[in-house]
Formats: sequence, structure tokens, C-alpha cells
Amino acid sequence: MTPREFDAGVVQARLHLMSQLLEDLGAVGDVVAEELSTDRMLRHAVERILSQLVELAVSVNGHVGSTILLESPHDYRSSFDLAAKAGLIDGDLSRRLQPSVGLRNVLAHEYVEIDLDVVAAAVQGAQRDYGDYVRSASNWLADR
Repeated sequence: MTPREFDAGVVQARLHLMSQLLEDLGAVGDVVAEELSTDRMLRHAVERILSQLVELAVSVNGHVGSTILLESPHDYRSSFDLAAKAGLIDGDLSRRLQPSVGLRNVLAHEYVEIDLDVVAAAVQGAQRDYGDYVRSASNWLADR
């Protein structure tokens, strides 16, 4: 099988969507669990944004890993290691982002009852860490 070629447009499109999601998350502001439990639309929006940020980053990581490193991630978490290996992000950011995969899995698959305190706390971390991801990946892309 012939490996795919790197497509900067694919990466740029996903980073753009991530930027929009981060803007939307910023518009939500600080949320607390009580607010998420009483405002279902807010809860659904926050949960979807958090899940989509992970999905888009994993997609970028997988594309970069498979086309630049000729390696595919074994799972969502390891995709962040590949991103660090490719220089897309640094190792510290990779470690900071990996726990978001666990939250995404809980939100997507509802393995357990969702702890809304955890979801509310994840908003600020996602803004910081995925904001760093978008900046780092954009810089990496600009240097290519």
C-alpha cells in the first residue's frame, strides 16, 4: 500500500475548526456543574465541543504521524505521542492533552454516569491546552 502524502490543507482545515470551537467555548465562559445540570443545551454544547476538540486533534495527529513519520497511532492517547515525535507539539503538551481522551471516551460512550464537576473543570483546561495545541500545530505547519 502506498502511503498517503501530507496534505497541509487537511491539517489547516481541522485547526480552523478547532479555533472556532475554542471561540465557542470561550463564549460559554466559566461553567459550574449546577449550571450544566439545569441547562441541558449548555451541557450538550460543552460536551460536544470537548469531544470534538479531541477528535479533531487526534485526526491531525494521525494524519501527521502516518504521512510524516509513516506511523499510525495505536489509539487516541498515543496519537499525542506521535504528534510530539513529529514536532507538531512538545512532550509536555502531549502529556497535558492525553487525559482529555479519557473524558472524551466517557462523554462519547457514557461508560459511567458523567461527573458534571469534571466536565465543568475541563472547560478551562481545554481552552488552555487545545489553544496551545492549535498555536503549536499552526506554527509547525507554517514552518513546513
